[in-house]
Amino acid sequence: MTPAKRASWLMLAAVAAFAGMDTSMKLLAAHYPTLQVSAIRGLASLPFVLAWVVATRGLASIRPVRWGLHLLRGALGIAMMAGFVYGLARLPLSSAYAITFVAPLLVTALAVPLLGEHVGPRRWTAIGLGLVGVLVILRPGGDVFSLAGLAVLLAAVCYAAGAITVRVLVRTDTTQSMVVWMLVVMGAGSAVLAWPESTPLRVGDWGIVALVGVFGACGQVLLTEAFRLGEASRVAPLEYTALLWSIGIDLALWGVLPDAVTWLGAAIIVASGLYLMRRERVHDVTEPP
Repeated sequence: MTPAKRASWLMLAAVAAFAGMDTSMKLLAAHYPTLQVSAIRGLASLPFVLAWVVATRGLASIRPVRWGLHLLRGALGIAMMAGFVYGLARLPLSSAYAITFVAPLLVTALAVPLLGEHVGPRRWTAIGLGLVGVLVILRPGGDVFSLAGLAVLLAAVCYAAGAITVRVLVRTDTTQSMVVWMLVVMGAGSAVLAWPESTPLRVGDWGIVALVGVFGACGQVLLTEAFRLGEASRVAPLEYTALLWSIGIDLALWGVLPDAVTWLGAAIIVASGLYLMRRERVHDVTEPP
């Protein structure tokens, strides 16, 4: 199997793992406060990720170089996870996923003021159409146009801002360092904030907590390997297969399906994202050295 094909399969597996993690978090969000579930997301995966670090580059590889950016990324992670979990508890998984698909578009938009990157009119058009797709899903008067829908949109914004910090951190820090400290700051920070309202875990929920940890760690490792072996422009579009997982899970566990308007909004966002990735690939190829 060629590295490119292996990267594609790894990416598909990563998307499936993250879908399993998000489903587990949605089950927990029905019984526990939002920030407590956010803390579980970070801390439950940490032991498995540390095992991966030891097996790959050793604990020395997680020594941070830019503490400030790690803390900022962790704070963004807390806000991202809190918004996403809040939305998960109140929206179908497929609706939440459809909104978060705008994140890659926001990364490109934020790269202009924060990194000084140039974005041409065609890519700005794709970003604008993607935001129109979000408005279609968050239609005024609809069930999704609520605090839950806006919370998921906020999560997408925080994710995009966090991705910008990664573009800076990757110049000095290892992937292992970024993954570990993200989980540590997000998990510990969420745990402190959740402490006043946290409730003891029910015995029957420990298995779900374990699934969050296993799925989250596996997803992170698979994602890292996929981008290591394959070109980002070819691998990243496979993230949209998460919508298929979310629809199947929604139907199997909760007996719901997206309505026609949500389908339309999701289609606009996905089409905009795919076009943006294509334009960025063209831009990278034609950009002079």
